[in-house]
Amino acid sequence: MMVATEQLAPTVGVSVACRALGVPRSTLYRRRRRGHESPRAGARHAARRSPRALSAHEREAVLQQLHATRFADRSPAEVWATLLDEGKYLCSERTMYRILAEQDEVRERRNQLRHPSYAKPQLLATRPNEVWSWDITKLLGPVKWSYFYLYVILDIFSRYVVGWMVAERESALLAKKLIAAACDKQDIEPGQLTVHADRGSAMRSKLVVHLLAELGITRTHTRPYTSTDNPFSESHFKTMKYWPEFPDRFGSAQHAEGFGCIFFPWYNTEHRHSGIGYMTPEAVHYGDADRIQQHRRHVLADAFAVHPERFVRGCAAPPRLPAAVWINPPKPGGPIE
Repeated sequence: MMVATEQLAPTVGVSVACRALGVPRSTLYRRRRRGHESPRAGARHAARRSPRALSAHEREAVLQQLHATRFADRSPAEVWATLLDEGKYLCSERTMYRILAEQDEVRERRNQLRHPSYAKPQLLATRPNEVWSWDITKLLGPVKWSYFYLYVILDIFSRYVVGWMVAERESALLAKKLIAAACDKQDIEPGQLTVHADRGSAMRSKLVVHLLAELGITRTHTRPYTSTDNPFSESHFKTMKYWPEFPDRFGSAQHAEGFGCIFFPWYNTEHRHSGIGYMTPEAVHYGDADRIQQHRRHVLADAFAVHPERFVRGCAAPPRLPAAVWINPPKPGGPIE
C-alpha cells in the first residue's frame, strides 16, 4: 500500500493519494525520513549514551543497596527516602526501578512461601472398612468462648460411626489412641483401609502419621478451605447438631460424653440414612442390608398382590443400596486424578 502511495503521489499530490488509498500522511512522511537516513544513523543513536547516566560502578552500588537485608521488604521509594535521611543520594527513585527492571527484579526480592498445588482427593469405597473419614467439631461449653472437642470417625460406605471421643482440647495423642482403638475393634488389616481427614494440626501430626504407617493404612487429606472434600463428616455433624435432643450448650465434658452415649447408638442402629437406601448404618456395615432389602421386596410384593390397583406403575421397589461411594467422583469420560 505504501509503495502504491509513493507512485501515485507525484501525479495527484500527496494528500489526494493518501486519502484515496487510506494511508495517513504522517506515515508516508515518516517512511520517507527513514529512507533518507544512512544505515549507520540508527547505530549511532543506539550507541549514544546520556551524560546523566550512572556508570557501571554506580549502578552496582545501587543494586547492592537494594539487595541489602534491611531493604529486602522495602519499596524503592522507601529505600530512596531512608538513604536520603542517612545523607546518601545514589540516584532517583525512578532510576532504582530501571535498574531493578534490568535485573528482572521488579517484584518481591525476598524469599517467599510458595503454596503447593494440592490435588483433588478422589476416593472410592465399595464395601465397609475401606475408606474412613474423620474430623473434629467444637461443642459449645457452659460459658462464652469455652468449647469441648468431639472426635468422630465415620465409615463412608456404611455411614457407621466406628469411633468417637469427647475431649477438652485437640490433641494428636488422643487422636492416635482413638484411631488405634477403632482399627483394633474393626480388625483392620494392613493395606485394607484409607483414612481421610482435613488438614488440622491433629490430622497431620507425626503421631497420627506414624501410627497409620505402622498399621499399613493409607492417609489422604482435603484441599485447604474445601469443605466438599470431606462431605461425609460434614453431613454427619449437621445431622447431629440438628437432632432434637442436641443442647445449645454443654455444661461439662461429662455432659457432652453422656450426649454421645445416647446419640451415636441411635445414629448407628436406628437412624434410616437416605444415602444408604434408608437402611441403618449398622445394617450396612455388618452385612445385614441384603436380608432387609429382600424382606422389603416381599412386603411390597404382598401389598401389590392384595391391592394391585393402588400401584399405578406396577409393583414398587425398595430404595436401592449404593454399590459404590465416592469422595469427588471423576467426571463422566474423564480420567481419575
